[in-house]
Amino acid sequence: MKETYRREEDRTGFDETTNYLTVTLGKLVPTALARRAVAIDIETDRLTYRQGEPVEITVTLRNRLLVPVEVPTPTRRRWSWTVDGVLEATEAPRYVRENAFSFAFRAREEKTARVVWNGCIRRSGPDGLDHDEPVSRGEHTIGAFVAIGDPGDRPEAETTVRIE
Repeated sequence: MKETYRREEDRTGFDETTNYLTVTLGKLVPTALARRAVAIDIETDRLTYRQGEPVEITVTLRNRLLVPVEVPTPTRRRWSWTVDGVLEATEAPRYVRENAFSFAFRAREEKTARVVWNGCIRRSGPDGLDHDEPVSRGEHTIGAFVAIGDPGDRPEAETTVRIE
């Protein structure tokens, strides 16, 4: 019997191969358990950067269970990252389709995404135009989370970098 796979480049940085057996079995795990099964880690390539220097961020999501899981999300956003609480380091509106989606993991699967942050926060100016504003010197918190809705009940992780 031949299994059918479909490759797609996910906008969130994962190179996804759809495994329909994983998706089917993942639906059998209760949602509350599936949400707790997913762990998230975040790290940067260094701890200290000069002001305006790019920061390479690596986010790893991992299914801790020995069975596939499927984690539903209320929108097409599966995960995201923040800088000092600012979503994707921009105050500009982000448009994400509102229809529900899901995030499937094989047993013990890890998914890794990399993001490069330019060391700035995108802000709207008084003229209505957006501009990049470098963050101040000092410590800044970079976070990542699985976008399951309730911020108090979602897998998330943080790391701190120092801007000199």
